[in-house]
Formats: sequence, C-alpha cells, structure tokens
Amino acid sequence: MIITLTPNPSIDATLNVDAVARGEVVRATDARREAGGKGINVANAVALAGKDALAIAPCGPRDPFISAVERARIPFEPVPIQGNVRTNTALTEPDGTTTKINERGAELSGEEQRGVEKQLLDHARNADAAVLAGSLPPGAAPDWYAELVASLRKASPDLVIAVDTSDAPLQALGRKLDGAAPTIMKPNSFELAQLTGADGHELEAAAERGEYDAIIAAARALVERGVQEVLVTLGGAGACLVTANGAWSASAPPITVRSTVGAGDSSLAGYVMARVEGLEPADCLRRAVAYGSAAASMPGTGIPSPSDLDVERTKVFSLSNSINTPYPLATE
Repeated sequence: MIITLTPNPSIDATLNVDAVARGEVVRATDARREAGGKGINVANAVALAGKDALAIAPCGPRDPFISAVERARIPFEPVPIQGNVRTNTALTEPDGTTTKINERGAELSGEEQRGVEKQLLDHARNADAAVLAGSLPPGAAPDWYAELVASLRKASPDLVIAVDTSDAPLQALGRKLDGAAPTIMKPNSFELAQLTGADGHELEAAAERGEYDAIIAAARALVERGVQEVLVTLGGAGACLVTANGAWSASAPPITVRSTVGAGDSSLAGYVMARVEGLEPADCLRRAVAYGSAAASMPGTGIPSPSDLDVERTKVFSLSNSINTPYPLATE
C-alpha cells in the first residue's frame, strides 16, 4: 500500500480563460472543482492504477472537501480539525500557461498536528511507501517534514519515504538531511536551486539544451547526505534521476499541454509505484515522465490512468560518465 500525507489540502478550482488581463474582468470558458493537494493527487493516481492507496489529510467532519474526495473515489482518512480546507484557484490559458492563487489553509493546533502524526505512523506500519507532499499549514514549524521523516524511519526502517515540498519546509528538511533523509526527494529545478544555491532558471535551460552536469552535481550533493534517489522534474524538458549508482534523463513524449496542475504529483506517483514494484531506476524514471506528461495533456487537475500513458515514446538516456546512451524499455 502507498499512503500519502497532505498536511495542507485544498479544493482545486480550475478556470479556463482566454487570457489573464490584470485589472480587468476575466470570464471563464470552463470551470472545475476537485479535491486537491499534492498527496491527494498522488493517492488518486495510485488508486486509478488499481493499487492500494490511502490519503491522509486534516479536514473537518462537514467540510466540502470530503464530498470532493468522495466524488473522486480516493481512499481517504481525515484527521479531524476545527478549521476549513482552503481553496486554490488556477487560471489556465489555451497555451497551457497556468496562474495559481493559493490560500493559506487552516491553522493546525499542536494537538491537531499530533493527531496527524499519529494517523500517519499508524498506517505506515502496513505500508510499502509513504509520500509526504505539499506546503505546510499555518501553525506548523518549517521542520515538521523533517520530524515526520525521522519518526517514520524509526517506526518503519524499510519504508520507502518520498517528500515533495518547497520554500521554507524544503530548506528546513535540507538542513536536517543528515538525521532525516527521505528515500526519495522530488524537487523541480527551482526547488533543487533552493536546496543547493544553484540558479533554477539555468538548470532548466541547461536541461533543454541536453546539458545535465549541473543538475547531477546539485542532486548528488543530496545523495551524499543520505537521500537515495533524487527525481528532478524539468517541465517540458522531462526529468532527471540521480542515485548513488548512476544518473538518467528522460524526455517527454509529444503532447499538447492543457494544464500543468497535478503534473508533478502524477510524476511522483508514477515513480513511487514503479519503485514499489521493484523496477530498475531508469524504468522508474520512464514511468514518472510518462505520468507527468499524460497529466499535463489533461484539463484541470488531470490525474491519468495507466491507459493514458505513452510509455513507448518516453525516452530514457543514461548519463553515466556524461555519455547520453539510450536506455531500453524494460520489456525489450
């Protein structure tokens, strides 16, 4: 089973617009409201693949978020709180450009945070992997993810632990990797820059040119501190995977981008599912990029099923010794 924790979930409102014009009335051509938050999206992808999943998130007993989760048929375990789940609004233009407006979310008391931790640890004992994802709610210390990783590692030493976050929580986790390193970290180029001091724009631009040395060097700095696998998502340039034993890049199959909301979460879901299945690192990367690309081709917070994937045209290359060597499909 793969469990996920979304400490600051959301109702995702996606509005399709012809263009965003600051200071003017913008009329939506289409609107969607879905249960959201990084961990919720990961659990959704896992469930759609027919695998055991459980999403954990703080949520009041009458919050509209529960209805949104039920509509999506996501296996869900709420942790009772007093506040309301936030609404995040995305404005999506025809070329796929997405502008997001995120609310802060419900502030969790110390008792509510302890309830979240207890729920997570209780379910982790029967899980193959735990994904901690998204922003932290108001009231939580920036190092809460680091504390949760350490607690999970102590309770379940063999558990695959993945973390996907940004800004202060990511930087706090980075400072504590020596004692709380997750199995997998999934930064994008800008989040990798937050951890290492690199230039995120240059990292992504270099990947678009087929140059990965700077990304590999930055990711290996995390590997040297205990992270086993660093999955760096690079937007249209695909992704890069770095471990202690090698590095690989993957290019995305050709798609028409409709919305990037949920694409990174889908990538992580694809990677973790492949990891739990025991696939080789390069094949885990291939699955991750196929999932992320499929999500980007869907409207709203599009979460793909296995039938939506274009694995055949997702190309993976070995970057060992800086040589771009095509990596064959696992079935070949």
